[in-house]
Amino acid sequence: MNKATRAAVSTYGALTGIMGIEHGLGAVLQGNTAPAAMVFSSWPGSELFEILNGEPAMSTIPNFLVTGILAILLSLIFLWVVLRVPGRHTGLYLALLSAAMLVAGAGFGPPLIGFIVAATASRLHAPFPWLRAHLPAGVGRVLSVAWPWLYAGSLIAWLGLFPGTILLDHFVGIADPELVVFGLIGSAFGLMFLTIGAGFVRDAQQRGKAPAPAANWLPVPSPRR
Repeated sequence: MNKATRAAVSTYGALTGIMGIEHGLGAVLQGNTAPAAMVFSSWPGSELFEILNGEPAMSTIPNFLVTGILAILLSLIFLWVVLRVPGRHTGLYLALLSAAMLVAGAGFGPPLIGFIVAATASRLHAPFPWLRAHLPAGVGRVLSVAWPWLYAGSLIAWLGLFPGTILLDHFVGIADPELVVFGLIGSAFGLMFLTIGAGFVRDAQQRGKAPAPAANWLPVPSPRR
C-alpha cells in the first residue's frame, strides 16, 4: 500500500467526517422543524459560527432533526471507512458517502473534500508507472523530500480554518474576516492538492526502491538415472 497516499486519505478523511458531524449537530439543535429552503445555515444566530457564515448546508429532507441525525450518521460512517484498513473499492464507497452527505445536511465543504479524498483513495494501491517513467529524477526527489512539510502545512491551514478562525474571532477578534477565511480556504485546498501530488511522487519512488525478490540459490537435485 502507498504510505503517503494512505496518510492523506486518513487525515483529510478524518477532517471530512468531523466537519460533517459539526454541521449535523447544528441541524439537530434546530429541532423538529422544517427549514425555510433547501439551503440553510447549520448554526443560525450563533456568534461562534458567524465568521463562517453560519456553516451553510443543504438537504432534501424537510426536517432539521432528521437531517442532522442523518448527517451525523453518514459522517461517522465516512470516518469508519477512511480509518479502517482500506480495500480496492474504498474510493467508490467514499464517493457515494460524499454525495449522500451533500444532500443530507453535512455542509458543502465536507462533501467537496470527501470527493477529493475518494479520488485519492482510488490510488492507494497504484504502482504509478507513468510517474516513475516520465518524472525527472530531480523533481521527484524535491517533491518527495518536501512531502512531510507540505503535509504539515496543509494540516495547519485546515486547523487554522476550523476551528482556528472560530476561536481566534471569539477570543481576540478578526478585523477582516473575509480576507482571513478566504485566504485560509485557498491555502488549505492548495496545500492539500500539493500534498496529495507530492505523496503520489513519494510513493512512486518508494515502489521503485522496493527490493527485488531474492534469488533461489538452493541446489537443484539432479534427476535419478
